[in-house]
This record gives sequence, structure tokens and C-alpha cells, in this order.
Amino acid sequence: MEKNPNSKDKIRFTDCDMFGHLNNSRYLEYLINAREDHLKDFYNFDFNEYYKNDLAWVIGSHEIVYLRPAVFNEIVTIQSSLLNLDVDSLHVETIMMDESQNQIKAIMWSKLIPVNLKTGRKVPHDSKFMEWAKTIVNTEVINNVDLQIRTKQLLTELKVKQTQ
Repeated sequence: MEKNPNSKDKIRFTDCDMFGHLNNSRYLEYLINAREDHLKDFYNFDFNEYYKNDLAWVIGSHEIVYLRPAVFNEIVTIQSSLLNLDVDSLHVETIMMDESQNQIKAIMWSKLIPVNLKTGRKVPHDSKFMEWAKTIVNTEVINNVDLQIRTKQLLTELKVKQTQ
């Protein structure tokens, strides 16, 4: 199963500041929307099935590193992976790159918390979900480091790839 799904998106005028750069807050939307699409397109994951059973996920935290601006009308590639999970949370990485994947624009780590939609309270992931989610965890990424170290790792990997 694909552990690093990716897709392309076009940076829209209305999402940019007066310099033509993607607004910082809009990165979140592009990255989150791409992950949602990846779940549907690569894993056949349907959020509606969970919503019908009163389960959803809320953002516990985002940590983002901006490296280069994404600009108006640019085609970007967005990659996402599940780095880790436990009964109380999911840890997701999303990376925005240029179309050819030679330049990283931003890297975001998100922690998602499962909640019951009726009560609004945190609930544990059930065993069926845990079993499925473990099949898509990207075990190639060392996730016991901080995002700054992960960023350096990605930049080093990119340099090596470009010299080959």
C-alpha cells in the first residue's frame, strides 16, 4: 500500500497575498485538503462512514516550517503520510513541494484527536480502525525527532536525489 501518496494542486489568486505568495494560513488548507483527498483516493477512506457513527477527528496541534514561498498560479505537489498512531491520536506529515518535487515549500506535522460528535469528547480509536491505520503508517520516517531535525533530513535527502 502506498505510504507517501501525493497529488498536485494549483495555487489560486484568492489564496495569495499582495506579493503573489500563498498566504501562510492558506498552506494549512491546501495541506489538510490534500490529505483528505489522499485518504479517499489512495485508501478508499470515507469520512462520511465515520461521521454517521459520530466519530471525527479534531486538530490537536499543527507545527509547520515554511521554507520557500508557493506563488500564484504555481502547480505544487503535496505528499502526506501517517507517521504514528495510538488509541488517542494520529500524527500526520504533509509536505508541499514544487511540481517537479525538487524544492520543498513547507512541511507540516499535525496531531489529530478522535472525538465523539455527540459528546464532543475525546474517544479512543477502536481496534478495527487501529488495525487498518497500522497498514498505512510510514515506517521509513523516523518520527521520534523534532520537526527541525526532520526538515534537515528531508533537505539532505533532496540534495542527494538531485546529485544522482
